[in-house]
Amino acid sequence: MFRTMLAIIALGMGVATAIADDLPIGRTIDRFKLQDFQGAWHDWNDWSNRDLVVVAFVGTECPVAKLYGTRLTELAADYGSRGVQFVAIDSNQQDSLAELAQFARIHKIEFPLLKDAGNVVADQFGAVRTPEVYVLDRQRRVQYQGRIDDQFGVGFSRVAPQEHDLKNALDALLAGKPVAKPATAAVGCHIGRIERRPPRGDVTYSRQVAPILQNHCVRCHRAGEIAPFTLTSYQDVLGWTGTIREVLDESRMPPWHADPRHGKFSNDRRLPDAKKRLVLEWIENGAPEGDPRQLPPPATFSDGWQIARPDLIVEMAQPYTVPSRGTVEYQYFPIAATFDKDRWLAAAEARPGNRAVVHHIILFFVPPDGRQDLAESSLYHPLAVFAPGMAGWTAPSGMAKRIPAGSKLWFQMHYTPNGAAQQDLSRAGLVFADEKSVHRPITTTTIINFRLQIPPGAASHKLQSAYRFEKDTQIVSLLPHMHLRGKAFRFEAQMPDGQRSVLLDVPRYDFNWQTVYVLEQPLRMPRGSQLLCFAEFDNSAKNLANPDPTKTVSWGEQTWDEMMVGQFESVDDE
Repeated sequence: MFRTMLAIIALGMGVATAIADDLPIGRTIDRFKLQDFQGAWHDWNDWSNRDLVVVAFVGTECPVAKLYGTRLTELAADYGSRGVQFVAIDSNQQDSLAELAQFARIHKIEFPLLKDAGNVVADQFGAVRTPEVYVLDRQRRVQYQGRIDDQFGVGFSRVAPQEHDLKNALDALLAGKPVAKPATAAVGCHIGRIERRPPRGDVTYSRQVAPILQNHCVRCHRAGEIAPFTLTSYQDVLGWTGTIREVLDESRMPPWHADPRHGKFSNDRRLPDAKKRLVLEWIENGAPEGDPRQLPPPATFSDGWQIARPDLIVEMAQPYTVPSRGTVEYQYFPIAATFDKDRWLAAAEARPGNRAVVHHIILFFVPPDGRQDLAESSLYHPLAVFAPGMAGWTAPSGMAKRIPAGSKLWFQMHYTPNGAAQQDLSRAGLVFADEKSVHRPITTTTIINFRLQIPPGAASHKLQSAYRFEKDTQIVSLLPHMHLRGKAFRFEAQMPDGQRSVLLDVPRYDFNWQTVYVLEQPLRMPRGSQLLCFAEFDNSAKNLANPDPTKTVSWGEQTWDEMMVGQFESVDDE
């Protein structure tokens, strides 16, 4: 269902762009001396024989820094023989020497990786993000500052860079030419600086902020989960206050894309304004810890399943190796489980074996008389889905999904390389209901417009589709789905008398977050009513996620294709 090119989820979880306009190109960087993660000191004079020095500010937990770790290693190898010295500096207060050692090992970094305790060197450079690079000439003047290239940005990623900014700067300087573009906006996480202001105010981490984070953030921001860093302790949070402020100001976190003016949803993840103001006030006041005795009890989560104990656990037959980079086409793995009779699904949960590289999982079934086109089958018969923001699925009391006897189970896996080759062995758990207890079967229906023809360069191409109810029905949930050119999606209900109302409006669709919007109360759709879908696509060059703005785009499963799907779950209104 989600077959598209690589989408970097964590780009919405606390990274953005920045450029230090008040720090001019050509300024001289003073001599500094730092220790590497093994305790050895490195002095400015170590590189006195080098014509150029590349200083890269990195972070061990930042997803963008992880993606660029191996690329820095490759660039260092390519330019080392040409008189260029690479140096990496970690100025995050939350990153330990052990974590630096692991970062160096994973990305095979052999050039100096230094720890900037107290972010003194980062302050001298004016560095804001990780990764952020600086090119210094022989006089140690800044000749370039900013990003490595343009492959990754907030909410998008390209298959390959279109602008090789760092490489272009090095080539120009080595040829004795000025850098054509000496400053670019760095993309990445905020450097976790030491707070130098004395903390003040009555809002403290222990009393107000920790409960907010536990209720709204920690489900994802904890060890072993999808988020790129943890927020389970004061020391964890302290290093990410800059990032937290940014994502709250821009309403990027917690992730929720529905317009609040339309519909009420039981899984609404928005942070209430009053709580947002408390967190921002706490950061502005220097992030005081308060009395640890006022901390709430630690939030508890299931280490195994969020649903009830599964009756059936299915797993990939063998691990799959995810490469260090590039785009991995969707992978399909058959499951050996068979059904000799109809089964009724009461709850389901897909769990990734390696959350660092699994973007989404769909466990789906192909009925005995169904099509054998796996990509299309996954669209129509999903059972368990894992994607950022999705938890386990549990049917309301008395409801269940039917799996016909003789059906075959398959995994659809979407992997996102993160800079180091890794393996995954994912699984899913199914809870079955006694057929006698099922009073209302849940049906999953898709409203599809296959006649996609999005013109090249079209910034606002609009399409629609509709589903007519032939019997009284209650809608339980809604799921909009498009690919990387998707811009907006809206569901409307049209009653038999022609009256219309907006059920769900997603004005800024984000492929990176596949959200099922669960209605707070099922909506009755009488016979003759219609569920209308309105989609808007951006096929212009301004859509940075667009694979090719010069192409007419039609329906398809491939990374360069598009979809318009409105999916809903429902029960008969009887």
